[in-house]
Amino acid sequence: SPQNNAKVAVLGASGGIGQPLSLLLKNSPLVSRLSLYDIAHTPGVAADLSHIETRANVKGFLGPEQLPECLKGCNVVVIPAGVPRKPGMTRDDLFNTNASIVATLTTACAKHCPEAMICIISNPVNSTIPITSEVFKKHGVYNPNRIFGVTTLDIVRANTFVAELKGLDPARVNVPVIGGHAGKTIIPLISQCTPKVDFPQDQLEKLTGRIQEAGTEVVKAKAGAGSATLSMAYAGARFVFSLVDAMNGKEGVIECAFVRSEETESPYFSTPLLLGKNGIEKNLGIGKISPFEQKMVAEAMSELKASVKKGEEFAKNFK
Repeated sequence: SPQNNAKVAVLGASGGIGQPLSLLLKNSPLVSRLSLYDIAHTPGVAADLSHIETRANVKGFLGPEQLPECLKGCNVVVIPAGVPRKPGMTRDDLFNTNASIVATLTTACAKHCPEAMICIISNPVNSTIPITSEVFKKHGVYNPNRIFGVTTLDIVRANTFVAELKGLDPARVNVPVIGGHAGKTIIPLISQCTPKVDFPQDQLEKLTGRIQEAGTEVVKAKAGAGSATLSMAYAGARFVFSLVDAMNGKEGVIECAFVRSEETESPYFSTPLLLGKNGIEKNLGIGKISPFEQKMVAEAMSELKASVKKGEEFAKNFK
C-alpha cells in the first residue's frame, strides 16, 4: 500500500544499539527506505543489511559531509548515537560526550529534515530531549509534537518483570511508565497495569526498584562490555513502528515518551501519548495514580527539572 513508505534514518547505525535496531527496521514492511549514518563502518553495515530479502532500500552514509544527504526526505529519524555506560557510571556521566553528539546531529536534522519525527535514544534522555528542542527553536523549526525521548525500554521491562512475577504472557501485559528515563525519575504505574495486578507493598517496592535500575543490571552483567543494546533496539523499533502506524492513519496508537509537557511542574515529562499523523495527537496525562506513585512523582521533580535545565543551558552555549 502507498502508506507503507516510511523513510527512516538511523544516526549512530554502526553502534551497539544502531546495528540491531537497523536490522529490525529492515525487517519491517512499514519501511521503504533506510538511511544509515555513522562516523565509521556504515558502508559495511549497509551492505550487509541490503542483502536481506525485504523491500526497504538500504543506504549507508559515512562522516559529517554525508549527513545532509542521509537526512533528505526522511519522515522519521532515530538517534541512538553516543557512548554507552560502563559499570559505576550513571546516565548523567555520559552528558558531556553525548550532549555534543546529539546537538550536532539534531542541528543537521533541523536543517535538512525539519518536518521529520525525531526519536532520541541517546542518554541522558532527560537532558538530550531539551537539547533537541532548543536546537530546533534556534533554527525556527520547533514543533513539540514531533520530538520524542524514547523511554519504551522502561515499559518493555516493566511488562516483562510483572509478567514473570504473575505468570502472565508478557505480550498481554501493559504497564504505563511515566516521568523520565533515569533512576528514580522512572515511575512505573503498576496501579494502571492491564490486566489488573496486585502486589504487597514490599514486593511492589522491590519490583519498582528493579524496573528503575534494570539498565544498571545489564551494565553490570556485561561487565564493561556495554549497556542494554539488544533490548533497547527492540524497544526503539517498537516505538518507531507505533509512530509510523499512527502516521499512516491507524487509530488508537498509544505509547509513552519523554516530551514537552504541561502535565507537571517539569517542562518535560513522559506520559502515555495518543499518536497521530502529525506526531502527538493528544497527551493522555498521568491519570489516576496511587499514593505510592504520587510520592514517586513528587520525589522525581527536582532531579527532572535539574536535568532539563542542564540540557537547555548546554544548548544555549552550543556553537
